[in-house]
Amino acid sequence: MYERELEVALDAARRAGAELLREYEHFQAIPNAPADITTEADRRSQEIILTHIHAAFPQDALCAEEATATLATTKRTGNRLWIVDPIDGTRGFARKNGEFSIMIAFVETDEIGVGVVAQPAAQRLTYATRSGGCWRRDGADAVPTRCHVSKIAELRQCTLTQSRSSGAKACRWSDAMEPARIVESYSAGIKLALIARAEADIYLNTYHEFHDWDICAGHLLVTEAGGQVTGLRGQTLHYGREGAKQRDGLLATNGQLHAPALRVVGA
Repeated sequence: MYERELEVALDAARRAGAELLREYEHFQAIPNAPADITTEADRRSQEIILTHIHAAFPQDALCAEEATATLATTKRTGNRLWIVDPIDGTRGFARKNGEFSIMIAFVETDEIGVGVVAQPAAQRLTYATRSGGCWRRDGADAVPTRCHVSKIAELRQCTLTQSRSSGAKACRWSDAMEPARIVESYSAGIKLALIARAEADIYLNTYHEFHDWDICAGHLLVTEAGGQVTGLRGQTLHYGREGAKQRDGLLATNGQLHAPALRVVGA
């Protein structure tokens, strides 16, 4: 299922990734880049992705972060919807620490069918299709490897991943979990891929408001690898709603840690 959509998403990510690496090589680092920074590279990456998708599926709706020409001339909602973040973690791109990704998701009637998270600087690719599992391909790997979440069942043994810009509330909750290790990144796509790859066990996102493109692709990676993704109150997340907004955070885990983590954030 969704073989053609996956093929198009992977090709779009590959094309955009090549352009971003060319830009990244010569980009002048911005050490104090703010959280809301956007760059010309974001817009070029988005146009590469959206024009490729639109050529393959001209009737599909497009939802993306940047105001670009292709987005302006296509419908934004529909039963078949592509959700794109052309650079997730632009602060990581701007600071040149490698913590950025390309996120491409396809949603059909509120079900995520395809998710792709590409990390050009690290040469890591993680992708999934609904009921088709989650897969990774790194560097020059020719054959994809299937991803499975970890089997860690105790909060104190877990690796928690969170944003570098997490606020006091996130710190309070992460302290309460007493994880064995904390990994921070500017990119939500990277953090969700870490869960899917069993390189982390919990991703805690405490932002009161964010957008579909921040998490949609990575959401599918985690669930197809055997994990669980909800809001911080345990609620089901929906995509393609008006404004493409998400509220009240996100919790992604290996599944076994979901209930204990929800008890902590609900306290």
